[in-house]
Amino acid sequence: MSMPSQAAPQKRARASRPWPCAQHACAHHLSYLQQVAGPAKSPRHGFTLIELLVVIAIIAILAGLLLPALGKAKAKGHGIACLSNLKQLQLAHALYADEYQDRLVPNLEPGNAVGSWVKGWLDYTSSTDNTNTLYLTDPEHAKLAPYSNRAAGIYKCPADRSAVRVGSRTQPRVRSVAMSVAVADPAGGNWLNYRVARPKFVVFYKTSDFSLGAPTKVHVFVDEHPDSINNGAFGVWMADLANPTRAYIFDYPASYHNGACGFSFADGHGEIKKWLDGRTKAQIKHSNWLTLGVDSPNNRDMLWLTEHTSVPEP
Repeated sequence: MSMPSQAAPQKRARASRPWPCAQHACAHHLSYLQQVAGPAKSPRHGFTLIELLVVIAIIAILAGLLLPALGKAKAKGHGIACLSNLKQLQLAHALYADEYQDRLVPNLEPGNAVGSWVKGWLDYTSSTDNTNTLYLTDPEHAKLAPYSNRAAGIYKCPADRSAVRVGSRTQPRVRSVAMSVAVADPAGGNWLNYRVARPKFVVFYKTSDFSLGAPTKVHVFVDEHPDSINNGAFGVWMADLANPTRAYIFDYPASYHNGACGFSFADGHGEIKKWLDGRTKAQIKHSNWLTLGVDSPNNRDMLWLTEHTSVPEP
């Protein structure tokens, strides 16, 4: 007898579980990361006001420290260039004397004088004397020109900023250098002994005359104060070295180089002289305001200038 047939058991199909979509997974992970890292910080833009003020204060402090040093360095550079100019003029002075049998180039006082080392009268008017370089470089007007290589630039200190108005233009003046009245100036003796009658001081007309004193202590060229300079001669009223209260300022020397002035001497050397007395360092106003020829008792600078200008007659 046959056994009744039995249906084979059927497996229940297991419902498959759907995977979350990619977008949902990304959102899930992002939420997790935010929980771990904490809330995101918003980016900063620029500086705060306090930070800007601190930076500005630091820059101001640095500028305050550096600018004076830069100013002194610039003045020192001008002094080196000025000294070079004066030495070139001193060499030209010696070359002229070599060619003219030991006679020094004339130092004539009238601004329009013919036959002087330079020509022209400087002031702050529109006169072309202030700007005419031919009065420095043309042998017809300037006897030193052929020996100075006709170089107008060496007649002016680079620190001199004096200028004049000519027509509608402002033009720099061409000269800041003058020559001592004790050197080949026919009127020089009158100035040297203007306030001190004795002893009589020497005016040097030949190179050999410098041996009456010490050539290292006889100045020839000097940078003159821009409000004092006029003709080519630098006037000196000699002081009474035995009585320093009798000291005077006739023409004013310059003080461009941190309160110092450039000189050249008969032996050929140059020197930047630091002034010690405030009366010597007159303010620059770029006008003819200075009173020339004034008492300056006990002025050590004028005593030094007396010792470096001339010597008593033998």
